[in-house]
Amino acid sequence: MSSPLSPSHDRRQYLIGLAIAISGAVLFSTKAIVAKLIYRYPVDAVTLIAFRMLFSLPIFALIALWQARQGPRLSNPDRWRLVALGLVGYYLSSFLDFMGLQYITAGLERLILFLTPSFVLLISAVFLKRKVRGIEWAALSLSYMGIVLVFVHDLKFGGEQVLFGSALVLGAALSYSLYLIQSGQLVMRLGSLRLVSYAMCVSSVACITQFFALRPASMLIQPAPVYWLSLINAIFCTVLPVFLTMFAVQRIGAATASQAGMVGPVSTLFLGAIFLGEAVTTWQLAGTVLVMAGMYLLSKK
Repeated sequence: MSSPLSPSHDRRQYLIGLAIAISGAVLFSTKAIVAKLIYRYPVDAVTLIAFRMLFSLPIFALIALWQARQGPRLSNPDRWRLVALGLVGYYLSSFLDFMGLQYITAGLERLILFLTPSFVLLISAVFLKRKVRGIEWAALSLSYMGIVLVFVHDLKFGGEQVLFGSALVLGAALSYSLYLIQSGQLVMRLGSLRLVSYAMCVSSVACITQFFALRPASMLIQPAPVYWLSLINAIFCTVLPVFLTMFAVQRIGAATASQAGMVGPVSTLFLGAIFLGEAVTTWQLAGTVLVMAGMYLLSKK
């Protein structure tokens, strides 16, 4: 009988952590599929994101209250930083992302968002004077070649809409990159769970306020499938992936969990084909492979 610290036990714990990380990546990537399904009804990005946050806010608010009792009181500077991070990292990023999804395929959206680590690297190099090594430049080159392949392919069929939608999603990725760079010190002091729950509460309030400022309250009355899909979007594509990713990081470490997340673009590509009827072409597969190879090199580094 093996002991708790035996190699077989360690391997089992590693495989469980890996499965959790993959599940989180797939669920988070499914967000684009669910959003595309919601867009088949008379719903725009402002309404979609409001429903998403209306359903997820109670859960994040409960977590935030629980975390507030567990940890030390926030200083005033930290409160303002959290507000800024919530607005930039989750509100602005999500809003631009869902707007972009109105114009481009779910597969292209996921690939652009998957470039976030490369944007973090480039921003750090330009503004924080971080040295970029040769292998990192190689990783960036591979990734951007992959994006160009998929983008040019989609541009032939979507024209200016693809260009506009890709620009919006690119803005979402850049916005989230800024969040990742700026959240480093706070996550060390507060912990990831507390930081995420606080930032998501700020984002939720901003998204809901935006809805009531820009849309009539009558827009809350939608066909039943919109409510069910929004609930799925909130619980299974927003709240659950956050926890799964955190559990995975605790078990197998951030680097391995990040590499497991590479299943996201592939799952989006095939889920888009199954549920949305989006074509899976050789160009898209080649571009996806290049992007994943580049991000794999970057994550290993």
